[in-house]
Order: sequence, then C-alpha cells, then structure tokens
Amino acid sequence: MKRTTLICMLLLCAAQLASAQDWAKATLQRSPRHSEWVTIKHDGRSVETFVVYPESKGKTPVVLIIHEIFGMTDWVQDLADQVAAAGYIAVAPDLLSGMGPNGGRSSDFAADKTMEAVSHLNPDQVTADLNAAADYGRKLPASSGKLFVGGFCWGGSQTFRFATNRADLAAAFVFYGGPPEKDAMARIKAPVYGFYAGNDARIDATIPDTITQMKAAGKTYDPVTYEGAGHGFMRAGEAPDANEANKKARADAWVRWKSLLSQ
Repeated sequence: MKRTTLICMLLLCAAQLASAQDWAKATLQRSPRHSEWVTIKHDGRSVETFVVYPESKGKTPVVLIIHEIFGMTDWVQDLADQVAAAGYIAVAPDLLSGMGPNGGRSSDFAADKTMEAVSHLNPDQVTADLNAAADYGRKLPASSGKLFVGGFCWGGSQTFRFATNRADLAAAFVFYGGPPEKDAMARIKAPVYGFYAGNDARIDATIPDTITQMKAAGKTYDPVTYEGAGHGFMRAGEAPDANEANKKARADAWVRWKSLLSQ
C-alpha cells in the first residue's frame, strides 16, 4: 500500500513538473515565427493542432510532432517553434482533443489526470489523428510535400508505431520511445533514427532486440545513446534547472536531428 501511494505521489510530481513550463511559454512568446491553432476534422473528430511556420522564401518539408505522455504542454509548442526555426513546418496535434472534461483537450485536464488519459488513448484513434494531421501538413501551400515524424517519450513510441502505418514518411525520429510489435516492423518504409538516454534502463533494454529485429526485417534503424542523460532530456535539458548531462544530450541531439532532417 505504501509503495502504491509513493508511486502515485511520484507520478503526480512528474505531471506537475512537466506542466510547470513558464520558461517554455516565455520562449514561445518571444518567437518571431507565425504560429496558429487549427482544427483538423476527420471521421467525426476535431483535432486541435498547433502549427508553426518557418521564415522561408520557398516551400519546406513538414515535421509531424507527437507529444509526450504529458499531453500538449507549453514545451511541446516551444519545441515545435524550434523545429520551425530550423526551417520546417511543424505540425503538432493535441491527441487529447475532445477527450478532456466537457470535450476539452490537454489544457483542460488536471495535471494528475493527463498521463492516465494519454496512456488510455485508443491506438486506432491515435493513428487516424496522426494521419489527418500529416495530410493537413502535406497539403499546406507552403509545404514541399516531404513528411517527417518525431516524437518524445510516449510520443517516441507512437512515432515508431506510426512508421509502421504511414508509407510516405521520409524518416522517423524516435526520442526515448519503445519499439512496435516485431511483426509490424515489416511494414516500415522509412529509416528510423533513435535518440536515447544513458540513464533510462526501461527503454534502453529494448534497443538490442530492436536492432536485431529491424535488421532481420531489412529496415534502417540507427540508435544513438547519450550517456549520463535521463529520460525526457530534450525537455529537461532546456529547463532552467537542467543538469549538465541533459543539457549536453539535448544540444548533441539537436545537432544530429537537424543534420538528418537536411539529408
């Protein structure tokens, strides 16, 4: 009983820490780039989606961003803006759209309820929402039609899974997320690039089998582990209280990510 209570308290703290992102909100408010919320409708659903445009003369690729288990936080919007700063249209759907109190989305949940809600999302609904957001992005007048996907934590696992369901991806970027079912890997068309934390045994334990299974399926899978970093380092490494290992991992991962996007 005590252990269960402790786990609940830790989860609550994690949710509160993830949602307390005034620093991310402040960074976003200073951005010179155009951002907007759009409503993407499909199959009777309305998915509230955050879109950020790069400052570019020509058409640019789209990066579909899949949020963490904490839902659509200020940091996810900040991250989308950073992707746009790198020269890409960022499309970040709130997958809790319509699932919150009174039909609300992530911002309408109590902090201690968001993780539970995300973890119980219907997988087919998630895929349909992501496909709708991807289609929206690719059809934008400013889009070149090239599509990437990147996700974090829960969103990292969903990124790997989305690669099994979307044939026109140019590449998938999995940030500290787990792999899909072995049999589903055969459907992957795009190269998959992994970004992992050295201090994340739960996720890191999946990497050796994933390497073997992806190789057996004839798929490209390139994982990199950032030693000393913890799970969630892309967010934690940007926070004002970030430790040096998370800061370095975040910086190094950004360099790698932008290099891969430009190929």
